[in-house]
Parts: sequence; structure tokens; C-alpha cells
Amino acid sequence: MKTRILLAMTFIMVTEDALFAQNTEVFPTLTVKDIPYRIPALGVASNGDLVAVADYRYSREDIGSGRIDLHLRRSLDNGLTWLDIERNEVMRGDGVMVPGNQKAGYGDPSIVGDRNSPRMMIISCSGMPQSQDGTREQHQGTARWYSDDYGRTWGEPVNIGDAIYEQLDKSPYGPITSMFVASGKILQSRKVHKGKNYRLYCAILTFGPKGMNNFVLFSDDFGEKWQFLGGVNQCPINDRADEAKVVELPNGNILISSRCWGGRNFNIFTFSDIKKGEGRWATQARSTEVNQGVASNGNDCNGEILLIPVVRKNDNKKTFILLQSVPFGPGRANVGLFYKE
Repeated sequence: MKTRILLAMTFIMVTEDALFAQNTEVFPTLTVKDIPYRIPALGVASNGDLVAVADYRYSREDIGSGRIDLHLRRSLDNGLTWLDIERNEVMRGDGVMVPGNQKAGYGDPSIVGDRNSPRMMIISCSGMPQSQDGTREQHQGTARWYSDDYGRTWGEPVNIGDAIYEQLDKSPYGPITSMFVASGKILQSRKVHKGKNYRLYCAILTFGPKGMNNFVLFSDDFGEKWQFLGGVNQCPINDRADEAKVVELPNGNILISSRCWGGRNFNIFTFSDIKKGEGRWATQARSTEVNQGVASNGNDCNGEILLIPVVRKNDNKKTFILLQSVPFGPGRANVGLFYKE
């Protein structure tokens, strides 16, 4: 089976089979007067369907500013062609800006498909206020949707954020005033499973008494309940944290990659008991042009990290390549890939 490299962008979708043949505007914003699309995510259902989801920003600003809907689009042929944009009623914001209304808008989605069943899940921020304006009592929610037919239809949203806030109330990094989930990616493990479920991982960004911090959550029941990897007292990115992604390394350990000015912040979790999710985070490391690392010129921007199996050509040895996307710059332009064996 060929490895598919999927690059999710607001306007362009390119797959391995079509890399030099065509590209498709999956969520087009054709003029400056149109309602803009932003913040895409891309998942693969167990039958091979691609499901893309993105913000449709009536408010033209970040989640918490007014009505934002989530729109979907599906491809049945590995991204060569796409069905019409879907506007699901269960992902429609009502735009009612009243404190506590978690249906005001939905934004910054993440999506994952279960490899062993038709189930898919989307998680997004929801409601109001904006993340930087939250308090422990009044903050954005965290909405979760399930599909049990490969992403064709979706159930009503459920707010799952309160249980995560409560876990951090007695942490050195809490109580938190706001939380930002996943930033486009939920990872399903290829190594760890309990019963019928393979483990899920995602990164969160929290706002609290010690500023902005990244944690990693994991779930062994496909997103019904979430725990903190390493516990609430271990914070993998606690200096200039921001939007983050996670990837599972070949030995099962977890790498977190978080945006920072000029590059990325990284940390690795090493398991002592992988089934229980126990272990330790290492020391946060910053990668920039200064240390010949991941360099982005004049920006800090959400990016993607991806591990793919490859064959090294000089000795035909199977190995892995880690890809990190960032805008090379200047500013948020010229997106490219750094790689590391």
C-alpha cells in the first residue's frame, strides 16, 4: 500500500497521486467580499474517504467573535475530485452573543477517523468569549461531534470541556481561564489499544496563572473521556506555548511540536507504562535558525508534523522521515517542509 501524503490548506488540496497533475480549491474564498474560510482540518475514514472541515467565518474573526459555522467536504477518490460543500445544521452557529451560549459559533476544528470502524469525530472550540478573554466561570466551550457512517452524517454537538477544566483546577498550571483544543489534528495510535479502541492523542493550549501552556491529552474510548499524558503536573511546553500538534514516534513515544516565533518548540514523552499512559516528559527544546533547526522568517504559525515510513535509497533500509511544515517567510508565505530521518 502506498503512503498518502495529505496537505490540508484552506484553498488547496494535493495528494500523492495528483501531486504534479492538479490541485483543487476545496474551500474557496473567491473575493475579499465573500465570507472567508479559515483553519482547515483533514481526516481519513476507514473506508478511505477523505473528510475535510473548515471554519466559515460570518464574523470574519476568531472563534468567540460571533457566528462561525463548520463546513465539510468529502472526496471518495483520494482527493482527485470532491463532492459539494456540506452545510450541516448541527455545525451551524447561531451568532447569539450571550455569555454561556456555547452554540454562538464553532471554530478551529480537528478531525479523526477510527481505522477499525465507520466512526469519525470532530472537536472544535465553541461559543464565546474569545480565548484570551475567558475566565474560569465564563470561557469558550469544547464541542464534540460523532459520525458512525464514515463522516456522511453527524450527531448533535456535546460540550466536553468542563471535565478537562476540572482536572486542571488543582494543577500548578491552573485553574485555567480558557482552553484551545488540538489545532487541526487528533492522532490515533498504531500501537496502543484497549479492547476495540486504539488510543487517541491531541494537544491543547491553556491560558492560566502561568500564562500559555501546552498539554497532551489521550483517550482510550475514542474521545468519550480524556486524560493528561503524564498527569496535570507535567507541562511539556511551558515557555511561549501556542498552537501545537502531536505525532507518535516509531517506538510509541509521543512528540509534541508547538508554534513559536521563528520556529518550533518540541518535547518528547517517554513511556514507563504505555498501557496506563504513564511516563515522563523531557526538557522543552526550541528549534530555530539560530541552532540550524526549523526556521520560519518573521512569523509564528500553526504547522503540521507527520511521520511517514520510507526506504533509504543508498542501502534499501526501511526507516522513517519526520516532516514539519512551516511558512518559510517572509511572514506567513512560502509554506515548506523541514525533514529529519
